[in-house]
Amino acid sequence: MGTKGQKRLRLILAVGVLLIIGSVFYIRFFLVRPIGSGPAGPRVDASYFTQPWTDRPVKVVGIGDSITAGLGADTPDHSFFNRLLRNPADEFDEMRNVCLSAVIPNLEFENLAVSGSTSEQHLDTIRERLIPQNPDVFGLVVITTGGNDLIHSYGRRPPEECAMYGATLDQSAPWIDRFGKRLDAILDTITARFPGGCEIYLANIYDPTDGVGDAPSIYLPHWPDGLEIHSRYNDVIAACAARRPNTHVVPLYATFLGHGSHCRQFWRSTYDSSDPTYWYFQNIEDPNDRGYDAIRRVFLNTIVKNSALVSSFDSVHGQLGG
Repeated sequence: MGTKGQKRLRLILAVGVLLIIGSVFYIRFFLVRPIGSGPAGPRVDASYFTQPWTDRPVKVVGIGDSITAGLGADTPDHSFFNRLLRNPADEFDEMRNVCLSAVIPNLEFENLAVSGSTSEQHLDTIRERLIPQNPDVFGLVVITTGGNDLIHSYGRRPPEECAMYGATLDQSAPWIDRFGKRLDAILDTITARFPGGCEIYLANIYDPTDGVGDAPSIYLPHWPDGLEIHSRYNDVIAACAARRPNTHVVPLYATFLGHGSHCRQFWRSTYDSSDPTYWYFQNIEDPNDRGYDAIRRVFLNTIVKNSALVSSFDSVHGQLGG
């Protein structure tokens, strides 16, 4: 083989090696999304769950979409709502007896969440199905709402209110405004249903793209204004909660950053080196089993940080961090 032939062969080999390296890199850091195993999410201080919080009757109510309904959990006992109430049989050691039934002896519960439902339907559900409670009952209400307003109908149909995927920011502006009014009505109606008082724990909306906004990474059509519309919805959630002393935002958005479609990409600011895994179910919009563990934990932490039921613990344990 002549000199030119040898050079051409070396060039072909070099290009081939680069293509192989590039392909391996792309597969490893863009396509592979390991779920991992074991506990997921923030630590919960178990010392808050060593003695009863109250002797009052307390009713825990779940309102919202498939996240509160539990779609994607391995079993119903592994949904975040049910894990708030009691531990599943295979609970992690660090979370045994870290649940509401361990500290609220007079506990009732009702889950009114429906998979696929929107904020319009959540308001209807509250008005029609959440009956007024006795004055001696204290309410703990957990809510996930608004996510389906954003993601439906996955770009398959022209955007509309409560199914706005693909909308422009201008197009969505009146829908966002009405979401705020609807959320005000949701929170006020719940409060009125509990004359003995209640606390509302309202989750904000997570982002399966880890804040990047590249919808094709979650197998959906490109949505140029998606990130901004998502942000506006979370702003509405924060503002509605801030106007009410009994309503507290549960930070699902921050908790899930780094556990979406870019979970392996170590160069991103959202990368979680301690657990670079994927917390979403195969349908993209719901959590997987480990994601539900994380949601259960962040709800419990938000309750411990804000609830009047545990205020007597503050002098001993102080407030949990945000």
